[in-house]
Amino acid sequence: MKSRERRQGITLVHTGEGKGKSSSGFGVVFRAAGWGLDICVIQYIKGKWKTGERQAASRFDNIEWHTLGDGFTWDTQNPEQDIKTSRSIWEFSKKKILSEKYDLVMLDEINYCSGYGWIPGAEIADFIVNDKPKWLHLILTGRNAPKEVIEAADTVSEMTKIKHAFEKGIKAVQGVEF
Repeated sequence: MKSRERRQGITLVHTGEGKGKSSSGFGVVFRAAGWGLDICVIQYIKGKWKTGERQAASRFDNIEWHTLGDGFTWDTQNPEQDIKTSRSIWEFSKKKILSEKYDLVMLDEINYCSGYGWIPGAEIADFIVNDKPKWLHLILTGRNAPKEVIEAADTVSEMTKIKHAFEKGIKAVQGVEF
């Protein structure tokens, strides 16, 4: 692996209406962990429920995991609390990124927070362009990535839904979707 002084960090955005935004990000997380990079995963929306990816990450000494959200917005039904929580997680995220402890940071579902107007896309983009260490890799996931973040990113992938099992009455499947 290239040393930080020789590395160009990239910012990846996984967005769109289709499945696989977080899963794609976790794939990068596990690939980077396999190469010995130090990782920090920060989840914005998901609550404290168990997921397979978090259980897998616990097997790696070089992945630090934070699930800080209050749960899905349709669960909380409290927009003021959602804004407060999201802003708090964003401040926490910036501290983790600026600590220079990590080689890769994943901000899982942060794009939802921008889409709902809780964290302005321009604020996130400004941080990416002006404050993120140049050697650090950053992943941002979630629907409705703001145009400013898309412009600031190096790689943007949009997941497109063709069809979804939920439409046939199949609920989220353990081991496949969480």
